[in-house]
This record gives sequence, structure tokens and C-alpha cells, in this order.
Amino acid sequence: MRPDLNLLLAGFGGQGLLFGGKVVAYSGLIEGREISWLPSYGPEMRGGTANCSVCISDEPIGSPLVLTPNALIVMNLPSLDKFIDTVVPGGIVIIDSTMISKKVNRSDVSVFYVPATKLCEDNDLKGLANIVLIGKLFKSLAHCSEEALDKAIIKSVPASKKDLIDLNRRALKLGIDFE
Repeated sequence: MRPDLNLLLAGFGGQGLLFGGKVVAYSGLIEGREISWLPSYGPEMRGGTANCSVCISDEPIGSPLVLTPNALIVMNLPSLDKFIDTVVPGGIVIIDSTMISKKVNRSDVSVFYVPATKLCEDNDLKGLANIVLIGKLFKSLAHCSEEALDKAIIKSVPASKKDLIDLNRRALKLGIDFE
């Protein structure tokens, strides 16, 4: 039995946060756990705010909205400023440090600074920083098995873009291996 995951992914529209949330949600579903996935967009699509709540539990989920995450993935400064104080003590925060140079001033959460966007640029994986951050989440929490995470990527990538499965796997491995 794994602990509950109440994850909030936040950043700008177009950064793949909703897709990343879907990958995490499918990983729980594949393992037979209760899940919810709730996307939220700002008034603009690309470039506006976007966030996604994902809950994974062994018990029924009362609300799909994550107001007090035990895990936060952020890809822009406005999202960090907005959500950092909502993370429960003992939670984890994963920051794309290519996009956010600010440091977190909380000592009651574990913070990981991952230069996900730069790692992707350096490895010809442009646009997959979201998946690098999911890899770091997996490495930090082991919220599912590695097999379930791989199956979740296969399930989440649309049939018309199956050629992107291996790129997503490479991005995931970058996040898992990042120290």
C-alpha cells in the first residue's frame, strides 16, 4: 500500500502540465487505485495559467480539487508564489529551475530544483520538461511502480503521436536520474 498522493502541477498553458497530470493519474489507475484528474485553465489557453490536480488513493476520493498538496510541481514563478504556502508540512516541491530562479524559504518541505527545460534542450527533448519533473516526482515518492509509469506514458500519448513515446521515456529517465 502506498500513501495518498495529492499533487498539484502548475505553470503556464502549453507547458504540458495537464498531460503530465494525466500520466501520473493513469499510473495510479493502472495499479488499481482510486484516482482523480482535474485540469484548470486561466482565461487564456497557451501562455495563460494552467494547473492540474491529481489525487491517487486506496480510498474513495471526496474531492478532486487539491487545495493542500503533499506534492507540488511548478514551472513558472507566478505558480510558485501562488501555491508554495499551500503545500502540507512534510510535502515535496519540485521546481523547474530553468524557469524559476527564486529559492523557497520553507524548512518544513523538501524542495528539488531541477533544470528540466535546460536538460530537455541539451538532450533534444524540447517540450518535455514536464515529463522530466514527473520523473523526479517518481524518484522522490515512488508513487507507483516503474512499469505502471511506463504504461501510463503509453496510454497518455495519442495514437497519432506514438513516435513520441520513446522521447517521453528518455525525458522520464532524465528526471529519475537527476540528483
